[in-house]
Amino acid sequence: MATRTVTIASSVGLHARPASLFVQAANATGLDIEIGRAGEDFVDATSILGVMALGAKHGEEITLTAEGEGAEEALDSLVALLSRDLDAE
Repeated sequence: MATRTVTIASSVGLHARPASLFVQAANATGLDIEIGRAGEDFVDATSILGVMALGAKHGEEITLTAEGEGAEEALDSLVALLSRDLDAE
């Protein structure tokens, strides 16, 4: 299982537009990807409701996990996405 930790860069956190862009990118991988905080239950990263319910805020650290062929590369691209302020773009 591949794992990455990233700090949310978007000024509104993973809400609305940033969450939508992240979920679209996670779906595009075709992999089972989960997102969450350390010590809490993880949610399906391909579910907009799950990602928004997570309530990840700007500056907060979250962890991504993925299984399957290409998981390392998929997580690297998702980390790069979350490392940008998607609201400012």
